[in-house]
Amino acid sequence: MPEPFLFEVATPLGFTVRTTADYWQRLVVKHPDLVDKLEDIKITLCQPEHIRRSRCDPMVLLFYRCGGRHWVVAAAKRADGTGFLVTAYQTDVIKEGERIWPK
Repeated sequence: MPEPFLFEVATPLGFTVRTTADYWQRLVVKHPDLVDKLEDIKITLCQPEHIRRSRCDPMVLLFYRCGGRHWVVAAAKRADGTGFLVTAYQTDVIKEGERIWPK
């Protein structure tokens, strides 16, 4: 039986992004600064300030939202109409890449 989703949120691009609790726990092991940022990640996906296409993987979209001193970034990949969280992190700058939203 598949693991239930920790969250599933709609993006402004017309698809949803989801992740499981297990995947989230693995992600915060790599990025411990995100332990208390789950709600920020969800808001970043549904109300981003910027969306860019990753230069490393054109199938990955980077959702950005200002989170105080840093940008909160949620990287998502869309497959078969549904998206999944690839990673999340905080950064000082918006990465280069094709601007997807806002146009």
